[in-house]
Amino acid sequence: MAKKDYTVLFEDEHLIIVDKRSGLLTIPDRYRTDIPNLYNILQTTYEEVYVVHRLDKGTSGIICFAKTKEAHRLLSLQFQERIPLKRYHAIVQGVPFESEGVIDAGLSPNKEGGMRVDIKRGKPSVTEYKVLDSYGQFALIEATILTGRTHQIRIHLKHLGHPLAVDPLYANKEELYLSEIKRKKFNLKKHTDERPLLTRVPLHAHYLSFEHPITQKAIEIECAYPKDMRAILNQLNKWGK
Repeated sequence: MAKKDYTVLFEDEHLIIVDKRSGLLTIPDRYRTDIPNLYNILQTTYEEVYVVHRLDKGTSGIICFAKTKEAHRLLSLQFQERIPLKRYHAIVQGVPFESEGVIDAGLSPNKEGGMRVDIKRGKPSVTEYKVLDSYGQFALIEATILTGRTHQIRIHLKHLGHPLAVDPLYANKEELYLSEIKRKKFNLKKHTDERPLLTRVPLHAHYLSFEHPITQKAIEIECAYPKDMRAILNQLNKWGK
């Protein structure tokens, strides 16, 4: 059975907020327009859809689209002025020494097509973090972004010394195995027949709040973890404490 591309979390005549699955682009790829993306999928259901902000392909969770030009204009202004509150949950390698803090490190593009910390010339980038739970070799982190740079959370957490548990681009790690969690139970030699528990970045847009662009009512949305992150956290709670 194919994964459901999105689940509607909130909708009215002005906007729609959905839970995007991991592995789905937000907007069409610049070079490969045939690759599935959430924007085109929503357009098959709604007459008009306008992009307000984005999530990386591997990131799951909350994303908001406008359904009218006026809602798009007003929402875009809010996001440009960094008024909405966006919180993400991430599973990282190791446990930060400080249980909470602020990562203030400018970012700029690197030669590999990603981003890098660039203190002198990078664009200002700030992430607040808090350790929600620790599991020996791993931790569950809440990251609140005060700026919206590409791959900001992934790079900032790596800069902190705790990259995501899976991140091919910034941690040179493509998969997470149960044997890495149950280290005392497994022979640490590579199991050739072991299937990975996770093959994508464990990053989830968990919370979003902002002012409704038309009614001015407070909008506050939370989004449950997808199945793969729930499975990892279950194993970490069982074996990593």
